Amino acid sequence: MTRDDRCLVLLFALSLILVATGVAQAQSAPQDNPVATNSRTALEPKALEVLKASSDRLAAAHTLAFTAVESYETPSRQGHPLVLVNKSEVTLQRPDKLRVITPGDGPAIEFYYDGKTMMAFAPAEKLLAVADAPPTIDAALEAAYHSSGTYFPFTDLIVADPYKDWAPGVVLAYYVGQSHIVGDMTTDIVAYVADGVFEQIWIGVEDKLPQLVHAVYLDDPDQIRHNLLLSNWQLDLAVPANAFAPADAANAKRIPFAHPHPEPPTAAKNPATRTKPATSQQ
Repeated sequence: MTRDDRCLVLLFALSLILVATGVAQAQSAPQDNPVATNSRTALEPKALEVLKASSDRLAAAHTLAFTAVESYETPSRQGHPLVLVNKSEVTLQRPDKLRVITPGDGPAIEFYYDGKTMMAFAPAEKLLAVADAPPTIDAALEAAYHSSGTYFPFTDLIVADPYKDWAPGVVLAYYVGQSHIVGDMTTDIVAYVADGVFEQIWIGVEDKLPQLVHAVYLDDPDQIRHNLLLSNWQLDLAVPANAFAPADAANAKRIPFAHPHPEPPTAAKNPATRTKPATSQQ
């Protein structure tokens, strides 16, 4: 493999991190069509209470660490939906540090943000993409999306205020019930529609932390499903100062921090195929 090919591998790996949050099986559904309602009365207080409590718990933590296992369908050449799986080990320190280690079934990729720069590192190929970054995690996620297409399926859980970020786009939210299976604990199940995405989420009754998410883009003709399993939550843990930079950066070859598939000129864009910015999705 040439160095140019390896550059493409890294940039392609960055694009694989794209995808909306998702995970699990629906246990019940409303009788009404969720797409057909735009009324704010469709927001059940119990559902909003559960979501707000979880958001408050996440937002209050100075540091966070968790494991995210993402599975999502993708059409095959034979027409059957295949399932791809990614695993990410996530560590963040508010307001300006983030690390995402993604071994993946494909090329391994590591993402680092230290308040000044964001870096994507391919450890096997020893390639490093570096770019200047804004001073908060939220803004850095937005910048990473626009500059390289980088998107994490758990983005909505790690912004400064998940509820505030989510609420403006929601048109339907309802409380489904409880599960005693997911995460080996009792969870509250909430379903909602926001920004054209249907999601079902399982949130721990005691710890208020998300355990499982299932998502479908409602305008996707294939109704491809995205799933996200969340575990190993650690809040307010001590994080080493050197955790937010790759250990072998000095020996890595620098490459541009850029999108693997640059968008065509504005006039040629198809609005229906554009993906929402990282911090406004959901």
